[in-house]
Amino acid sequence: MLVEVAVGAPVRGTFTYEAEDGLALEPGRRLLVPFGRRRAIGFYLGPAQAAPEGPVKRVEQVLDEGTLFPPDVLGLIRFAADYYIYPLGEALRGALPPELGRVGAIGRQHVERAPAVEAAELIEPLEVARAALARSRSQAAIVEHLAARGGRAPLEELKLAVKGAPPLLRKLEERGLVRLVRVEKRPDDAPFRQEAIHDPTPAQARACAQICEALGRFETFLLHGVTGSGKTEVYLRVIAEARARGRGALVLVPEIALTPQLAGRFRSRFGPDVAVLHSGLSDRERSTEFGRLLSGEARIAVGVRSAVFAPVRDLGVVIVDEEHEPSFKQEEKLRYHARDLAVYRARLLGAPCVLGSATPSLETLKNARDGRYRLVELRQRVDERPLPEVELVDLAARGRRREKPAEGAEREEPPLIGAVLAAAMEEALGAGKQTILFLNRRGHASLVVCAACGEGARCTSCDVALTHHLHRNELRCHYCDYRVRKPDACPACGGELLVLGIGTERVERELARRFPDARVLRLDRDAAGSSTELTRILASFARGEADVLVGTQMVAKGHDFPGVTLVGVILADVGLGLPDFRAAERTFQLLTQVAGRAGRGRDPGRVVVQTFNPHAEAVAFVRTHDFESFAAAELERRRELGYPPFRRMLAVRLEGEDGAATERFARRLAEAARRWAGPGVQILGPAPAPIARLRGRMRFQVLALADGARAVQALARRLAEVIDQAPSGVKAALDVDPASML
Repeated sequence: MLVEVAVGAPVRGTFTYEAEDGLALEPGRRLLVPFGRRRAIGFYLGPAQAAPEGPVKRVEQVLDEGTLFPPDVLGLIRFAADYYIYPLGEALRGALPPELGRVGAIGRQHVERAPAVEAAELIEPLEVARAALARSRSQAAIVEHLAARGGRAPLEELKLAVKGAPPLLRKLEERGLVRLVRVEKRPDDAPFRQEAIHDPTPAQARACAQICEALGRFETFLLHGVTGSGKTEVYLRVIAEARARGRGALVLVPEIALTPQLAGRFRSRFGPDVAVLHSGLSDRERSTEFGRLLSGEARIAVGVRSAVFAPVRDLGVVIVDEEHEPSFKQEEKLRYHARDLAVYRARLLGAPCVLGSATPSLETLKNARDGRYRLVELRQRVDERPLPEVELVDLAARGRRREKPAEGAEREEPPLIGAVLAAAMEEALGAGKQTILFLNRRGHASLVVCAACGEGARCTSCDVALTHHLHRNELRCHYCDYRVRKPDACPACGGELLVLGIGTERVERELARRFPDARVLRLDRDAAGSSTELTRILASFARGEADVLVGTQMVAKGHDFPGVTLVGVILADVGLGLPDFRAAERTFQLLTQVAGRAGRGRDPGRVVVQTFNPHAEAVAFVRTHDFESFAAAELERRRELGYPPFRRMLAVRLEGEDGAATERFARRLAEAARRWAGPGVQILGPAPAPIARLRGRMRFQVLALADGARAVQALARRLAEVIDQAPSGVKAALDVDPASML
């Protein structure tokens, strides 16, 4: 018999193969097929509609006893491949754990037993364990995490926190420092420390009732709750109700590696019924978790954006936490937005979808205002704790008051921590409270320039300035990781090199000078380049072993430190000048998120925001926690400019080592787009991308704005035919509904 197969390769269309007559196959089942001069994994879609011309190759092997894709997942992937103009076979392969998408992994079981070890307990006192592990940073990180969690944590949480946790735990067990708790697979026997379940607030109870009333039918909810209002508790209660009705649940979260406690909270409430999916797991661990969901052993999936394709059985509710986060958008290959696919999957199943955020994306907000989503609000923090008081400090006014140095006098750098913030820190330190300082720029300084000729230090492969890292005295590119030792003088003219701008390293250095007795930790990609270091830093701060945590956006999201009463924003304007129409929205969201870290315990919180633009809407409305006013102003601006969410957008991204050839092809694509653009479709470009050169390749983009998705889709399909004819060395890709313009 002839069968239609989607081949797991970057080729458009499907292919016809011959299979053994009478073979019973389910759609989505993996096959081993000859493809060109090699073998490839293919996916059975159904009987072929017609016999092709010429010879037909035979299916070599059926790889699974059953399909790896439940009907709703298969339908979701087919929709995604069609909507985002991407090869179906590659989309199917990409939705599987890596081990199941490789020909070399054929023969391995896709469903493996979950490990017997379910939780770890710290046996010895922390001081004893620290002394014993002075030379083992990875093992010490596990001990630090266990101590921060009260001495006990689920294995899945430790996998998130420290890479390679299982063998490290076995070594700790051999040394008599940790006990591994083994249990049978019965939920009532699960050894997880059950967190105290408090009565919901009236607002939480109303939210739960509204969402649970929709179980069994499709409806999308926007759960708009201020920071600290208890959105996670609403998720947990809705999931508990879905499980009581025999249904599964899917929870999508951004950057789960930054918040291992979240997975721990779900495991604490639901035990081994939870499977965790994210890229920090080994290939074998990801296959195991996938298999637990596929077999029905686990019925709740918690994961990052790729978990939208998780094979949850009888899925009854879909939840997207922090739905506004840009990390839900995949920026390569299948360029999907997990939030939008989550809504579509819920629609396929006839199940409710909950989108939660303190600062919803404007796309989601407009859908709620237009009646497509139902708005559910949590306007107050749990226990009626007040939102933190926010004070704006005008840096421009401070600069105007500064006296110019006398001629010949030594140049003095203005302090990063102004008088208001310094006084607030003195007060917090004196009271024994903790402070978070936020600056979304790592390194010591962002610009190294010659005082004589003005030549700046730039990356040799990317069109960006190099950042100075003081602790290694090196200049570093944060895109391609090019590094070079900082020269003593300008290589071009021998003049004096000025180190200008700011970064988290410089903040840390100033703290050491101004607050010598304060215990300071830094959290950014340089200080926490591995999950081990990330865990160590967060655990130490959570235990109160540091007074100040200074960092980038890594400190802004998902953390709950009751001891933090002060948050200081060193410079609120870092993201405002980015060439992206969402720059103001992202700035407001990030400032609101970091401000929400203050005052989550018993003591009230305070936020000091230093800015050169105190009247900018993205900054000014943070002072009053006024999302509604910011959103109204920003939506009106988008309406006037004709940008999303009022119009749909398509971006064509191009890059190549030969800049001239890449630009010529970009012009060809733009001309084709203008010929095929229907009524109401606007074509912009081609133009160099905001970062015109990255990793040695020149970058261009063409944009299309249209009044509806159908016009974008029609244009994208025609442009895909041109993209397939790209000259050698030029790479072009379609990005439907782009999330970033950089």
